[in-house]
Amino acid sequence: MPSTSTPHTPPQKVVLVTGAAQRIGAAICRELHQRGFAIVIHYRQSSTAALALAEQLNAIRADSARCVSADLNSSNDIHALATAATQCWGRIDALVNNASSFYPTTLASASEADWDALINSNLKGPFFLSQALIQPLLQHQGSIVNIIDIHAEKPMLGYPIYSIAKAGLAMMTKTLARELAPNIRVNGVSPGAIIWPEPEPNEEDKSLLLNTVPMQRLGEASDIAKTVAFLIEDAPYVSGQIIAIDGGRSLNM
Repeated sequence: MPSTSTPHTPPQKVVLVTGAAQRIGAAICRELHQRGFAIVIHYRQSSTAALALAEQLNAIRADSARCVSADLNSSNDIHALATAATQCWGRIDALVNNASSFYPTTLASASEADWDALINSNLKGPFFLSQALIQPLLQHQGSIVNIIDIHAEKPMLGYPIYSIAKAGLAMMTKTLARELAPNIRVNGVSPGAIIWPEPEPNEEDKSLLLNTVPMQRLGEASDIAKTVAFLIEDAPYVSGQIIAIDGGRSLNM
């Protein structure tokens, strides 16, 4: 849960980033922190990584990062996260829905538990967390950015539930942009070919994937983070848009 210490100087802007402890989520936290945001770092199980990230950010600027644990499968946890995040510094200016479960589920083998895990983390959590934060975001004409996936448009073989969930998140982005206008902007970022998944594929599979990317290389987590920052900070007339950051890969899908 968040620290109860009182900040010396209240921050001008606060962002909640879900699934923020590692990889793309941590890169988003670092980028927005560099731009002056106080960061609420959400995590589910990665407590060690989350606390280490908060310590790094607080060493740069005192009391500028706090951690909150929540399970986005649970409606109670989602509402508790919204409340705790808002109470950290008394405001929320932006929400980045980054948390995501990702694993294969063939149609023949997929279970109801797989459905719940993938739909909840990728779609239910973002929807109800956005709902729970409407009032804090309205107070500061805030912004929501959803981290989607290029496979929201072109399904990934062997990952039907994940692809369905991300397609839902893409439509949610556009729907909420209409529902929450004009005072809250909602946009999305669709990564593709950004850092290898865990566990990493073998060298042959890496080569095959890179051959489909016109830029012939992987992107970096910072590419996503900078785009998220642009949508939050520098795009006041942009809403309902989804930007693919994929080195052109979606052109070959």
